[in-house]
Amino acid sequence: MPDIDFELRGEHVELHALLKLVGAADSGGQGKALVAAGHVVVDGQAETRKAAKIRAGQVVAIDDLRIHVKAPA
Repeated sequence: MPDIDFELRGEHVELHALLKLVGAADSGGQGKALVAAGHVVVDGQAETRKAAKIRAGQVVAIDDLRIHVKAPA
């Protein structure tokens, strides 16, 4: 399973935007569709809130991709 480290620029990022920023979705709209379809897991739990606030320390998984969210440097 490929892993990506994503460094936040602020306190949080919305889930659908994160998927777009790391290239898991081509657009925010596609990111929202992936979340709504139940393809996204946050910290081991299915997540259906498209604008869920993802914070440092959380792990987002979609298909075979895992995104580790890090605090800003």
